Amino acid sequence: MNIIKVKDYAAMSEKVCTYLIDKIQTLDNPVLGLATGSTPEGMYKCLIEKYNKGEVSFKDVLTFNLDEYVGLEKNDPNSYYFYMNDKLFRHVDVLERNTHLPNGTAENLDQECKDYERVIRDACYVDVQVLGLGLNGHIGFNEPGTPFTSRTHVVELDESTRNANSRFFDSMEDVPAKAITMGIETIMESKEIVLLVYGEKKADAVARLLEGEVSEDFPASVLQQHDYVTIIADEAALSKVGNQILNK
Repeated sequence: MNIIKVKDYAAMSEKVCTYLIDKIQTLDNPVLGLATGSTPEGMYKCLIEKYNKGEVSFKDVLTFNLDEYVGLEKNDPNSYYFYMNDKLFRHVDVLERNTHLPNGTAENLDQECKDYERVIRDACYVDVQVLGLGLNGHIGFNEPGTPFTSRTHVVELDESTRNANSRFFDSMEDVPAKAITMGIETIMESKEIVLLVYGEKKADAVARLLEGEVSEDFPASVLQQHDYVTIIADEAALSKVGNQILNK
């Protein structure tokens, strides 16, 4: 793993923005795996700023999002479809037909999962997958105990994950109990992975990721087995990681 230590959230956002723009400009038809939540918001703001300055175009970019809540319509402000359009897509020149998210309101969710896998496969897989890190080690919505061999699937959200996401909803009761998520094996098929982490509250999770054993009890630990992982984290998130790891 390549660890890039930055000062704070703003520096993390700028660093990953620059990283992605380099990939977009280097690859002929870049396929990006995107994430939602508070962690990548700064990255999206930076990408929009760079686009407005004429420093990047998204017209040849394909995107695949990690997940979507089950039961939320696309126009629901808490759906990830709405989030992606609000935070990035409608502000840049990406083509709508090139943006992909699981459909959480599909009549047949199992078939939707299979179809999502097929579209990713047809795109020759993700070039760069952006991930966040859950307090319990989840990546995407793959909760502890998810098999490393999992493909895109419907998941029951862990109570800690629902609690963490409840800040975006009016009440805990409004937080969906299920989501569709890329599976761990699907994520691991990405050619590169960039993990974004910031804040002291993630310090224990980062330390376990970097210094702990690979275990399905902590899904992110599987990243130790990927050949091309870059972790961009601020000083607070790395505060509990030993120097022998950081200085490798």
